[in-house]
Amino acid sequence: MRTRIAAALLACGPLALAPAMAQTPAATPAVTHVQTVADLAAVCDPGWSGVPKLEAIAYCQGFLTSAGQYHTLLHPAGGTRKPLYCVPNPAPTVAEAGLAFAAWSRANPNYNAEPALDGLLRFAQSKYPCPADAAAPARRTTRPAPNAAR
Repeated sequence: MRTRIAAALLACGPLALAPAMAQTPAATPAVTHVQTVADLAAVCDPGWSGVPKLEAIAYCQGFLTSAGQYHTLLHPAGGTRKPLYCVPNPAPTVAEAGLAFAAWSRANPNYNAEPALDGLLRFAQSKYPCPADAAAPARRTTRPAPNAAR
């Protein structure tokens, strides 16, 4: 009988430690909010490992993708507004752009307290400037100019 109890205690010993191990605080918090350039740079090139690193990279890539899509909607090809930046062809991958943004942030720490989107646009304008011929097309008019001959 004592042998069975001892064997049961040995078998259950690791399970007794499980609640204590589960209550250990996480070393890296999950990314739930990015506010500044420094915050975005930290998730685009995280120093963490495992699942938190993957979550951070996914957050970064989602942020960059949505900002890029919004810019494209505001500045469509052939539109009346000059784009803020012009991505080359072939375009970098979202992962490459995220790492480049993080490197830009490290090289330009004076912008790290700015809103994340402002810094991302600063980066994109410096990394992907538009050629001089990408100026906005002539403004279209729908009415004749005032005092025009009728």
